Amino acid sequence: MMLRRAALIVPLLMFLGFVALAVYRMGEPPERVIVSKMVGKPVPAMDLVGADELHPGLNDGDLRHGTVTLVNLFASWCAPCRIEAPQLKELADKGVVIHGIAVRDTPEDIAAFLNDHGDPFRRIGMDPNSKAVLSLGASGLPETFLIDGKGIIRKQYIGQIRPEQVAEILKDIEEARR
Repeated sequence: MMLRRAALIVPLLMFLGFVALAVYRMGEPPERVIVSKMVGKPVPAMDLVGADELHPGLNDGDLRHGTVTLVNLFASWCAPCRIEAPQLKELADKGVVIHGIAVRDTPEDIAAFLNDHGDPFRRIGMDPNSKAVLSLGASGLPETFLIDGKGIIRKQYIGQIRPEQVAEILKDIEEARR
């Protein structure tokens, strides 16, 4: 009888310990998130096919034409990407050039996502195997990189862009233009 009780209690305690650890880790400060080692370096080589006729592909040369840009890593299946969509639209409406990299997605699903959540993107490069994500040193989705007009990655915004970050990002863009 005692052995049966232990056989039930031990797995339950292990499961509760795992849940407690997971909940504890979710509350970690953002400083523990991996920051890309590419910040301060030239954007890596990439040549991504476009999502559709309205959104040509994206290559590293597109990011060296003198215009400060944001490059947003997103996916139609990414819930936080949906949450940040209004902030990206607000930035685009204020004249910010935003290019997207669609990660492990399809043109049809991207079109539906943009139809439902707005389209802030000038270009969308398809990244079906996450090669661009890895070369940028991203830690997940969504993630956004500020790239100066010479193609240097100046800043990384990890996670969804929140409404209170819009002013900060606009300030960072102004600084990158200098």
